[in-house]
Amino acid sequence: MTTLNPEIDTTKVKILIVDDIPLNVLLIDKMLAKFKFQTLKANSGADALKLIETEKPHILLLDLMMPGIDGYQVTEQVRATISKEEMPIVILSALNANDDISRAMALGADEFITKPVMMERLHNCVINLVNKIKF
Repeated sequence: MTTLNPEIDTTKVKILIVDDIPLNVLLIDKMLAKFKFQTLKANSGADALKLIETEKPHILLLDLMMPGIDGYQVTEQVRATISKEEMPIVILSALNANDDISRAMALGADEFITKPVMMERLHNCVINLVNKIKF
């Protein structure tokens, strides 16, 4: 397992979890609880975009299949103004076809984790990204 840089104050790390199914948001939040990150939660693409603007999260954990503004559109809109270095995007999706993964990555996603999310995979991904954050 990847280790977290001990010099990082995890309570200052903001992670936005976005999924239209509240139980999925809760599950991801619980998976990350041991790190004591500040987790922000949204149940729609529109709410996610508002929180990104007001809260400036460090990492975005994003579902693709949502009504209204979906994860692809959120990724595209975020990347229009925010670089990968400023805010990595990790897709968490039940979609797992090569076309879905390629499309998300082409729009600017940094990582793609298929559901059901394996805790160790999520931890390794988030820790790697947190270790790169410059405060």
